[in-house]
Parts: sequence; C-alpha cells; structure tokens
Amino acid sequence: MKLFKKTALLIIVSCILLGCVSKKKIVYFQNDSIDQAKVSNSYSTIFKPDDLLQITISSADINAVKPFNLPAATYSLLSDNVIGQPSQQMYLIDNQGYIEFPVFGRIKVGGLTRIEAIKMFKKKLSPDYVKDPTINIRISNFKVTIIGDVKKPGTYTIPNERITIVEALGLAGDLNISGVRNDVQVTREENGKKIIYNVDLLSKKTYTSPVFYLQQNDFIYVKPNNAKVQSASYNQNTGLFISIASVLISLITIITR
Repeated sequence: MKLFKKTALLIIVSCILLGCVSKKKIVYFQNDSIDQAKVSNSYSTIFKPDDLLQITISSADINAVKPFNLPAATYSLLSDNVIGQPSQQMYLIDNQGYIEFPVFGRIKVGGLTRIEAIKMFKKKLSPDYVKDPTINIRISNFKVTIIGDVKKPGTYTIPNERITIVEALGLAGDLNISGVRNDVQVTREENGKKIIYNVDLLSKKTYTSPVFYLQQNDFIYVKPNNAKVQSASYNQNTGLFISIASVLISLITIITR
C-alpha cells in the first residue's frame, strides 16, 4: 500500500511539473537591453511584383491631369453603357517590376520606395505635361499572413501599409501558450529570393530587427513547442495503442487460462 501511495504521489508531482510552463519561456521582451541608437520609427515600403498600386496625379490644372487619372469602368455586353460607378484605375506590377501607365507606357516601379517612385513621376510629368504635380501612390493589396501556433491564423489586409510584427501577432490574437516565442520565423521576398528571419520575442532586440516593420506579403510562422507536437502525435495514435493493448490483454487472458 505504501509503495502504491508513493507511486501515485510521484505521478501527480510529475504531471504538475510537466504542466508548468517556465516564465522565462513566456514573458515577452524580458531579456537584453535596448540599444536606443539602433531603434528607429522610420520604415520604407518597397514596391514589389504583384503589388496593386493606386496612383493619383493632382494639379491646379484639372484638364492637364485627366489623361493620367483614367477611370476603370465595366461596360454592358449588350450596349455601350457603363455598369455601376466607375472606379479609379489600378496598376499591377508584373514579375519584372513594370506597370503600364497612361501616356508613358511601360514604367518600372518595382524595387523603388514610395519617395523614389514619386520623384520619378514628378520628373516625367513636370514641366512638359503637368505643372507642379502632386502624386499619391498607395498599395491596395498590402497584406501579411500569420500561420502556426496562434489563436487566429490567417491573411490580414493592412490599409495604412504600416504594421510591426507585434501588431501583426496582435491581429492574430497573440501566440497560444504553447507557441515558441524565441524563434518566430518571418519569410520575406528580397530580390526574387525568399529570406527567412528569426525573431526572439523574449528579447528587447526585437525592436531593432530588420523585420520589426513588416513588408507587404511577409508571412510569419509560429512553431509549436515540443510538448504540443508530442501531444498531437500521442492523440493521433491513442486509438491504435488502445486497440493493440486490447488484443494483447485478450491473448494473455486466453494463454493463462
């Protein structure tokens, strides 16, 4: 009886210890100090293939900018009438970084920041086409994807084109308690190649990471910890183990009769 009690107590203690999660593996930004010289609130969106751009040219001379602000309209198959309200034309960057723009034709904007693209358009427009133009460029399909051990995995559209990795994980409902916080992967396309960055959310160095500010089409992967992986494997094989155990017990019963 004493041996049984000791064994039961040992099992209970082991379960409690295994169920506990170390604070050191959970609390964000607990490690390291911040090098303020490396912390920056500035970020630059770089235009990439498959970005859908909305480009608006404005000026005091309304007639001068009309050729550069063409409306996108849908026409009826049975007549020449426009269906619905015309919307502003969008420009899709192709896999070589080019768009087809009114008057100028094929223009390369891939690889440029917004500031660089605006300077380029101003140089093309002024003074021959539009005097003192104002150019606004925004990405209509800016999105990030969060997958793995988070509460709400999915793809999220970002209307203002500015989001940090912390804000993105917030959109996904934060990591589950079983998510690995010191090795979050951010995959980004740079110069046609997929680059993987590893972020330690337990460290304050996250604030100086090159992926603290996300780019369009970045995707974040949160790995589950070993306990969750083993638990998933156990749950999948539980039925099989029970079946095998039942067969073995039946055979032993028959043999020992």
